[in-house]
Amino acid sequence: QVPVPAAPGDLLYFAYGSNLLRERLVLSCPSAALRAVARLPDFKLAFGHHQGRISPLWHGGAATVVQSPGDEVWGIVWKMNAGHLTALDKQEGVEEGIYVPMEVNVHTQAGEVLTCRSYQMRDCVCGPPSPQYKKVICMGARQNALPAEYQKKLEAIETNNYAGPVPILEEIEAATKAKKMNSA
Repeated sequence: QVPVPAAPGDLLYFAYGSNLLRERLVLSCPSAALRAVARLPDFKLAFGHHQGRISPLWHGGAATVVQSPGDEVWGIVWKMNAGHLTALDKQEGVEEGIYVPMEVNVHTQAGEVLTCRSYQMRDCVCGPPSPQYKKVICMGARQNALPAEYQKKLEAIETNNYAGPVPILEEIEAATKAKKMNSA
């Protein structure tokens, strides 16, 4: 199958972590629009810390993808304005060398193959995510109706039981509530 190119000026981005949740992604990329639910074959989802440093944002391991033949990672293909690439790279810590951009071919439920930008953590030291980070991933998986079996897998992820404040989660939850009020 021939991968479907993005329209000029558009960027296709495959999200598998906290950016599964629209309210999280639009904090840095307001133009993001849902393109498809898709799976990345021969990779698995993992959590960890860049060079063993715990994320000050989430207080636990952050998501990454690791090559793993026969496994698959489900996620969302977001279509966004290519002008938001810098903001996305910044959110992913590309300048600091935390994540490195990669190009992946993902398979949509409609059978298309899309070439997308995604990110992989460098120098990853495995470590569990905070319950707050896991919650955002699970909210995103539900919001976009990822396959039920995969959602169960996400729900089963062990966390580090961090119980302190996570300001970004409060920001996301406020945005989610505001959206509910607007659509009520």
